[in-house]
Amino acid sequence: MSLTIESEKVDRLAEQLATAARVDKTEAVRMALVNELQRREASLPLRERVRPLLDRIAAVPDTGLEADKAFFDELSGER
Repeated sequence: MSLTIESEKVDRLAEQLATAARVDKTEAVRMALVNELQRREASLPLRERVRPLLDRIAAVPDTGLEADKAFFDELSGER
């Protein structure tokens, strides 16, 4: 796979980052893309970031069992 950078300005920015990070240009572009994706993910409201987890929890069927102190005591071997 290849990525062609046709903008001289973008090429210079990639070269600057590569020099500063002491990596090649490909790694500099990878780093920049990863950092931007992480920045965008972190800027999402918490409720949007945890929504997939809440959806998974909601999809688990209710067993009807009660998880009370006795239940957890039995799991840990206590009586």
